Amino acid sequence: MKNLFLYISAFIPMYLLILIEIIVEIINHNLSFNVLNTLNLCMLIILTVLGVVGIIWSIVFNHDKPIEIIILSKTNITDQHFLGYFSLFVLFSLSFDLSKISMFVVFILILVLIGVVYIKNDLYYINPFLNILGYNFYDITYKVKGSDKLERDKIFFKGNLDIANGSFKVKFKNNNFNFLSNQK
Repeated sequence: MKNLFLYISAFIPMYLLILIEIIVEIINHNLSFNVLNTLNLCMLIILTVLGVVGIIWSIVFNHDKPIEIIILSKTNITDQHFLGYFSLFVLFSLSFDLSKISMFVVFILILVLIGVVYIKNDLYYINPFLNILGYNFYDITYKVKGSDKLERDKIFFKGNLDIANGSFKVKFKNNNFNFLSNQK
């Protein structure tokens, strides 16, 4: 369930763009409050709330035990994934007329198909909403404190990661969705 919420959270900026578009169209009397538009508004609000719950659940209420690591190298790879999703946001918000039932159905089917691929392949690191919140995505080489074995993983860190400070604590979820919780 948490993975589904994480997937939903990746599209929060798009939901908000479409929500604003619908509200502006209703205010300008270009759309009316019919069943489909009301359904769209409710669905977008619910998806936004579920996405926020997913992020809070993963960051704040993550009960995984933090492991102390020493980061030896880092590469900020945030930009490699953000623009691909941004183009989806533009496609949906500019070209989809969700006041038509056919476009609404296509919108839902596209979200379901992307969701299957996203969750099946653990693509949780592709989350522009986290980048908007100030998190950067890093590919790191590290060793667990007290071990000499080198390991490689991907992590989120709020702000710019300065590895000169020594050791860090991280809660590992999987190879693609981990948060560096704090510097020691």
